[in-house]
Amino acid sequence: MDIDSKLATHLQTIPRSGIRDFFELVIGRDDVISLGVGEPDFATPWSIREAAIYSLEKGETSYTSNLGLLSLREKISEYVDDFFHVSYDAHSEVLITVGVSEALDLALRALLNPGDEVIYHEPCYVSYSPSIVMAHGVAVPVATTKEDGFSLKPNALAAAITSKTKIVMLNFPTNPTGAVASKEDLEGIAKLCVEHDLIVLSDEIYSELRYDEQEHVSIATLPGMRDRTILLHGFSKAFAMTGFRLGYACAPAPLIEAMMKIHQYGILCAPITSQAAALEALSGGHNLYAPMKNEYHQRRDFLVGRLNGMGIDCHCPGGAFYVFPDIRRFGLSSKDFALGLLEAEQVAAVPGDAFGKSGEGFLRCCYATGMDDLKAAMDAMERYIGTLS
Repeated sequence: MDIDSKLATHLQTIPRSGIRDFFELVIGRDDVISLGVGEPDFATPWSIREAAIYSLEKGETSYTSNLGLLSLREKISEYVDDFFHVSYDAHSEVLITVGVSEALDLALRALLNPGDEVIYHEPCYVSYSPSIVMAHGVAVPVATTKEDGFSLKPNALAAAITSKTKIVMLNFPTNPTGAVASKEDLEGIAKLCVEHDLIVLSDEIYSELRYDEQEHVSIATLPGMRDRTILLHGFSKAFAMTGFRLGYACAPAPLIEAMMKIHQYGILCAPITSQAAALEALSGGHNLYAPMKNEYHQRRDFLVGRLNGMGIDCHCPGGAFYVFPDIRRFGLSSKDFALGLLEAEQVAAVPGDAFGKSGEGFLRCCYATGMDDLKAAMDAMERYIGTLS
């Protein structure tokens, strides 16, 4: 039997993750310093782990409501109101999901008809375009540039909008560039979305990790946007809870109801143990993530300083835990540069083209790793580029 001929045709154009493909080369090598996978190097704070353990000890091992524990949804509603400055009804406007990835998938599947277009800014997280295609939509990337701080500019968005556009996807702060959007840019984007009657999926998973005293602005808070925005957030990054796989979506009740229909048949509910841990995370809030954020801030400043100091142009990211240095002056593709660095100096970073065509010529370096490793990695990179001159 020709199995390939039996596969869904819309999946045949979807590539494997460029991140995972590259790190297949690293698996099992103890001699490699990895600046690759975007995962906090901190253990989940003890109070959160303890809450999960206590939940199990109490025998809390059942299903929850499809929407998630009401107590957690109420806590999320309070947190979102306080941090994002937008309010949602815990009973009907909050859905607990298995990570933000599931929330994104649910939103796309709930909204898209075949042929509907989704605009997103690039370089971007590797799953955005495949998620759109798997929901039978048409992915429409809009390139951002280093000169604009990798922010999506309203005029670039306007040029991409067509009669088939249904959704605009935003991710600020951004993986892989660490870019943030100014309130002015968000206001321009919001105006276009209202004018063209578009839905916004706003992935704000890195929102707590903003630096230089910048206040995070969610597009959901801008005039006319609450009722057309699905706010996506979770616990993986700020609270170092990647393995708990817990996210949430906040949106008007009809959107949450549509997403819940898919969720209840495909997933049923998020794990109750993870939900118990998330309750503790939100109770601790800033006090739990602030020490990690401060450490990321110091690492960012160190990496940007070292990269620019060795002649690799690197913009200073406003959030997340990535730098995205420009390596075009060396005349190598992103992949060739990354492979050369790995082979010569045992340092792994992700080629920029893994995040879309506009990432070519750049390298993603994650600073969610210890300072000793970062210093060693920068020394190694400096030696490597010395061989390219």
